[in-house]
Amino acid sequence: MYDLPELEAANDALWAAIAERLVAQTVQGVPDRLTRGGPIEAVWIDPMLLLGQTCGYPLVTSLGGRVRVVATPRYTGQGCDGAIYRSAIVVRASDPAKDLADLRGRRVAVNDLASNSGMNLLRAAIAPHAKGAPFFAAIAVTGAHVASVEAVVAGEADVAAIDAVTWAHLQRLRPCATQGLRVLSWTTATPGLPLITSATNDAALLAALRQALTEVAADPALVAVRAELLLDGFETLPEGAYDDILALERDAIAQNYPTLA
Repeated sequence: MYDLPELEAANDALWAAIAERLVAQTVQGVPDRLTRGGPIEAVWIDPMLLLGQTCGYPLVTSLGGRVRVVATPRYTGQGCDGAIYRSAIVVRASDPAKDLADLRGRRVAVNDLASNSGMNLLRAAIAPHAKGAPFFAAIAVTGAHVASVEAVVAGEADVAAIDAVTWAHLQRLRPCATQGLRVLSWTTATPGLPLITSATNDAALLAALRQALTEVAADPALVAVRAELLLDGFETLPEGAYDDILALERDAIAQNYPTLA
């Protein structure tokens, strides 16, 4: 999910190291390279999926029973704390808004309406201020966090919720794209974007995947790769950890704010 062009080489190196370890464990059919392009939703539900990354919101909605969680990465960017993360609610640096309530009647950019970081966490943050009524004047679905950042910078939108890892990468790799923005607020935290495998894969394969991740997280030869990806290892969270995401949705519904509006 964090595969900006500037990060492709690091992601490729990480996958090569994982693949090498899976082959050493006699796992069959390990791809030589990462799959890029095409609808990501189709990748997630492919019964041949060996390892992928998804957003937490589809994990607990559309992907229920179709995938298994392998592990949750730990990232080091601001807004991340181990395996949990937040979204940065960003506005232009010149925007006079002092708090979330000041955003009423503004235009919001959302990467995807099925996104935890771009929609669900923002909905949870806005619900207490919306008081059961539409809050934003307009909603633009941009298709990507990067595009949401660009929309706010360009004045095509006034606010967006950007996941902490993407925000950290953009600040480091594309400072010109973020220097005109400021973080108005941080959302509540939920578990980060999980690594998944097809539900058709058995417990032995799940164990092999987790062993490979444990090894690459400790490999001194991959220090630079992990640093480039802001990656600090992987955790196996308790079953039900991602229910926190649905709890935020239920809370917004209880406040009569079921959809971002």
